Amino acid sequence: MKEFSYPSFDLTGKKALVTGGSKGIGLAIAAGLANAGAKVLITGRDETVLQEVADELSGRNLDVSWKVADVTSKQAVVELFEFIDANFGGIDILVNNAGMNIRKPLVEVEEQDWDKVIGTNLKGIFLVGQQAAKRMIDQKSGCIINISSIMGQVGNPLQTSYAASKGGINQLTKVWAAELAEHNIRVNALAPAYIKTPMTEPFLQDPERLEKLVGRTLLKRMGEAEEMIGPALFFASGASSYVTGQILYVDGGWTAN
Repeated sequence: MKEFSYPSFDLTGKKALVTGGSKGIGLAIAAGLANAGAKVLITGRDETVLQEVADELSGRNLDVSWKVADVTSKQAVVELFEFIDANFGGIDILVNNAGMNIRKPLVEVEEQDWDKVIGTNLKGIFLVGQQAAKRMIDQKSGCIINISSIMGQVGNPLQTSYAASKGGINQLTKVWAAELAEHNIRVNALAPAYIKTPMTEPFLQDPERLEKLVGRTLLKRMGEAEEMIGPALFFASGASSYVTGQILYVDGGWTAN
């Protein structure tokens, strides 16, 4: 029988950036990557929260540092990667997570609502991904994980700008995978359903709405942020060395129902 080499989820020596890493899905993934051995930089807009989170994770002997960055600003993103160049000497893993939502009926969506959501969720993904790709092309290796959503595939009310941004992320993921494969860079996306996070908590406090959403999933419950760690580690590690251009739905069976 052929001797097999077994996959490893060990990320020792890897350098990772997690945008929107101070709470929710981003925080969980940042902690998971660091626990697997990666040196992790988290970014966000709130300096106080970033510092508190980084200090707490560092107190658990996890290698996590922080940097304030606005992913909607090209200049801020360029400065972020100049910081990474100077202090990390490169980047192996990007988790493109920063995102937001404004839930309104179509006829009530203001232009500024659209611009704010698309600017953060789609333009931000592009700006950060572009800078990461430049470094990864030079080093001829890398892994990009975009955080999408089931809303990039399914239709749900009140999601005009959010769903448009996540559908765009899915297409960016496929295009980047095709373009960057020759440079040994893999690009994939995680598409969760409703995960319990600070962003979804107010929305899920309505018992009737919560019951309806739970009823849409095969597992009959909402997801926990920690349940995003395993899928992220799969994409970030050598365990997925032959996987690129894929959208992995972490949705409790929503899209299969």
